[in-house]
Amino acid sequence: MAYLGITPMWPNRRLCDLLKIEHPIIQAPMAGSATPELAAAVSNAGGLGSLGCASMLPDGLRNVARLLRASTGRPFNLNFFVFPRPSTSDAALARAIDRLRPYYRELSLGEPPARLPPLGPGFDDEKLDLVLEIRPSVVSFHFGIPDAAKVDKLKRAGIVVISTATNTAEARVLAEGGADAVIAQGWEAGGHRGSHAPNGLGDGVGTMALVPQIVDAVKLPVIAAGGIADGRGIAAAFALGASGVQIGTGFLSCDEAGTDAPRRALIRSATDMDTMVTDAYSGRAARAKRTRYALEMEEIRTRLPDFPQMFALSNPLGDAGHARGREDFAFHLYGQAAPLNRELPAAELMRTLVAEARGIFAALSAPAGGGGRS
Repeated sequence: MAYLGITPMWPNRRLCDLLKIEHPIIQAPMAGSATPELAAAVSNAGGLGSLGCASMLPDGLRNVARLLRASTGRPFNLNFFVFPRPSTSDAALARAIDRLRPYYRELSLGEPPARLPPLGPGFDDEKLDLVLEIRPSVVSFHFGIPDAAKVDKLKRAGIVVISTATNTAEARVLAEGGADAVIAQGWEAGGHRGSHAPNGLGDGVGTMALVPQIVDAVKLPVIAAGGIADGRGIAAAFALGASGVQIGTGFLSCDEAGTDAPRRALIRSATDMDTMVTDAYSGRAARAKRTRYALEMEEIRTRLPDFPQMFALSNPLGDAGHARGREDFAFHLYGQAAPLNRELPAAELMRTLVAEARGIFAALSAPAGGGGRS
């Protein structure tokens, strides 16, 4: 079926058929940056728009779902985090406070918070009931997959369940846990790594190595993520055996994205060496802009509060720095392919990605040139 005047010959349509979309391109959820307007534009352009809902309260979640349904009749994805209730010890909190105290003094913030907010678990019965009430076409998860009973309820409601793996062992866990597709998130990806348990900041597998191994490990459609920003990346993902791609950073420069002005400016001048993986902001590994704070926290490692309680200590630093015009404490999430970004409306970016991929597929399948003798 032609869509937006372009009929690409996707090497396989497993993901398209599963998600009931025209183009196997998922816009990553990116909590805080993915807006209902962005998700709707991507879905209307034939991909799968997504919203990060991990921190939304019930009324907020209902509201964004209403906005999405008012803007698109096509499938969309709601994303949630899966993590246990944080159990930061008093000793770990005391060590973190000691480590951060000099920064608080530098920014005239007084003492760091002596108590952490009670949070979690990530996807509880209340969120499950909300999702079953809203009934999106797709629900995706980060940091693992809910227990079998929750997954069964989602699937019996007709909701497609997908989740992220950062290695083949995690992919097998997702397949055994009832996932319908697996997002293979490479080391290049911006934002939080989807590892099922906190791991070392240097523990990561690049997309080029990860995707074919997960394709071989599970029988589910595999979605390549990390470092994919144009048609070349999409074509490469299919060559590795993927059935589609998830793109996050590439959509941050779209008109409809909720990307703030400082991060837009950083992406506009980004290089491939701009980012690092740090747990200094949230307590879990995330790829973000290199900052003085993140680099210094890496030089002297301290056991940090559990995710996401660490935000209670790091957010005041970022807010105070920003108020003073300083970005050395800011948590700007984006990936290694940021220099490839295009500042376009989401629908135009989708058309561009599809056309680029189509051109590469056509060029790769064309007969070899040169008719003369050698």
